Amino acid sequence: QVQLVESGGGLVQPGGSLRLSCAASGITFNLYVMGWFRQAPGKQRELVATITSGGTTKYADSVKGRFAISRENNKKMVYLQMSSLKPEDTAEYYCNADSVLGGIWGQGTQVTVSS
Repeated sequence: QVQLVESGGGLVQPGGSLRLSCAASGITFNLYVMGWFRQAPGKQRELVATITSGGTTKYADSVKGRFAISRENNKKMVYLQMSSLKPEDTAEYYCNADSVLGGIWGQGTQVTVSS
């Protein structure tokens, strides 16, 4: 069964940290560029970060220097380490797998940054 399952979301205070995890199954993981997207209420889904199978990363300007994406190809896992969190980081965070074979989305995990 092809699926992506996110975990690690929650409530955190401004300035805090969280690590999101995404477990992939049913896919040839190395063929996919993995990414994290987010969608806040009333806003469009936006790219947060991507990582190729070789480890090349890309970040949205709004998270550069605060977030770090990584992957473990042998475990079919991708992570998003989030630090110095701000209230504007509050959103549903989605894991994405993208390749010439098509795209796959996870169900999302909620991150709320609030005091």
